[in-house]
Amino acid sequence: MISAQCPIQFNDVLPASADVVIIGAGIIGITTAWFLAKQGIKVLVCDKGRVAGEQSSRNWGWIRQQGRDEAELPIMMESMALWENLSNDIGVDIGFKREGSLYLCESEAELAHHDHFLSFSKQYGLDSSRLNSKEIKSLLNGSQGRWRHAVHTPSDARAEPSLTVPAIAEACFRQGVIIKEACAVRQLSTTNGHVDGVYTEYGLVKCSTVLCCGGAWSSDLLYQNGLDLPQLSVKASVARTEKSPLIFNGNAAGSGLAFRRRMDGGYTIAMTDFLEVFPTAQSFRQFGAFLPLLRVAHKKLKIRMGTDWKERFLSPRKWTKDDITIFEKNRVLNPVPSNYSLQRMKKVLNDRLPELSNIAIIQSWAGVIDTTPDAVPVMDRSEAIKGLFIATGFSGHGFGIGPAAGKIMAALIQGNDSGHDLSRFRFSRFSDGSRLKLGPSI
Repeated sequence: MISAQCPIQFNDVLPASADVVIIGAGIIGITTAWFLAKQGIKVLVCDKGRVAGEQSSRNWGWIRQQGRDEAELPIMMESMALWENLSNDIGVDIGFKREGSLYLCESEAELAHHDHFLSFSKQYGLDSSRLNSKEIKSLLNGSQGRWRHAVHTPSDARAEPSLTVPAIAEACFRQGVIIKEACAVRQLSTTNGHVDGVYTEYGLVKCSTVLCCGGAWSSDLLYQNGLDLPQLSVKASVARTEKSPLIFNGNAAGSGLAFRRRMDGGYTIAMTDFLEVFPTAQSFRQFGAFLPLLRVAHKKLKIRMGTDWKERFLSPRKWTKDDITIFEKNRVLNPVPSNYSLQRMKKVLNDRLPELSNIAIIQSWAGVIDTTPDAVPVMDRSEAIKGLFIATGFSGHGFGIGPAAGKIMAALIQGNDSGHDLSRFRFSRFSDGSRLKLGPSI
């Protein structure tokens, strides 16, 4: 995993000014920089830790159209086309393969949960369909588990997260993007309601445009300038196996277990029905906003206080540009994976995929998913602060949609049409009295 212990790879000299400053070097920030650099725009990317140090290198590696929110689907389909050419564009094999996605179901009732997605996917030309047990058998080598039905999207893909974003960052560097790791942005500098710079831990950088895509840290950063983004941080534990027999060459999930074939011949595995929430003082203040999501997802969201609860509850949320902040104190979120979750993975593997029951788990890790109250991201310009753009809250869906999200944000920053209806992703939906519509759960 990429962590604060990894050597710094990008340590450019901090410039006095830039056209655009991007806060956060995950897949959204780096792909936005990529598209802006192609237009000759002077871009600085700052990350308090490492490029792809958090969720952009810790996710499952699924590039899926299947199961998306309807407003996300056309964006995701554009993203898939971008992924298709990405390895050639950056000159690195990132393990991209179109091997499909499977949602495996044990009953008709479970299958019915996917009917809403299937009801609109065809009108977008997506190749999703239901499968029966015989059709599942033709796709899964050997193992059947207890799965009688499935939803299948053959055009879905997979790639290696820990390779992808650093490789795009290298391509950005070659295009002239300045990237500074271990460089926290503490606050925005504004004059008369317009961005005019950012205060980093190394001083002020002048700019007229800022993109905040700080993942789980976005809410804390925006709060410094008076913006309230409801955000919940959710911990997910993941593991990888040693080289394994081929069961399915793409992405699959069923009976609470998700598994994805890896470039190295093993599998990335995770539990879909076990996520941990470590509340903060902010979480309690925003409880009402998240109540609809918690009602739907309460069975898989487990509340944990943790040993660091005092830091989470008592650390000041407001600071000055000269203060050492939580960003410097937490360079890369590197939570300990849940032992319970790892044991569950082994149990479900033994029960549903016995061909993998004796395969060793050789690494495990955890990541923090930044979630909005409706499990749908923000991709918008700020109405309150001119020159500020926000792309965050991708709620576990960000890796696959990342290239198109970056292209969209680059278009918005340049004042161009994104080519998509972005009303679903507006920042103001959390404060303008709109009734939130839940997207697919995290």
